[in-house]
Amino acid sequence: MPKGKRRVRIFSALEVANICGVVNQTAINWIRNGHLKAFTTPGGQYRIYAKDLAAFLDKRGMSASGEVLQIMTENANWDIFLIAAHPSINNNLKAEIESLLPGHSIVQAFDWFDIGRKMTVEKPGFILLDTELEGVEISRFIQIAKGDPTFGNPYIFILNNDNAHYEADLLLTKPFNLEQFLSAIRSFEKQVDIAANA
Repeated sequence: MPKGKRRVRIFSALEVANICGVVNQTAINWIRNGHLKAFTTPGGQYRIYAKDLAAFLDKRGMSASGEVLQIMTENANWDIFLIAAHPSINNNLKAEIESLLPGHSIVQAFDWFDIGRKMTVEKPGFILLDTELEGVEISRFIQIAKGDPTFGNPYIFILNNDNAHYEADLLLTKPFNLEQFLSAIRSFEKQVDIAANA
């Protein structure tokens, strides 16, 4: 399995200008006028996340460079596992998963805002989502998470206690079956290894 942390790609205003075929000041003007989302470093320099650059290019009908397209379709970080559930369930699951997967970083999210933010920043390779976490339609979440390259096409496990069917990679029922879970993780990791070495 590919190891090592993947860093989030960030562009400078000058890099954006070069990608778009304009001068540096034009890119700065796009940022200052609110057309291109950016943040400033402590030194006052503008920086742009790849996802924001891709959204800007798409909105304006501009063709993305090969570098931007590669970044936007980059796979998830397979060393990161996101648990999305209420705090008490989340903490129990975290302890169990840490014991099974000592080489993974476990990231926790407790509400839908937190889930979206961590998926965008961390790009977890695996997501365990408890259907009792209220606030969004689960099927729609899966569709977006699997269909938007910004999220890196993670494997999604659904933990539920009803008979609802979801288009996830694995449906787990409560109580949490550790053997089934570990077997599925190993299977998906082999698929990632095969794809990486193809």
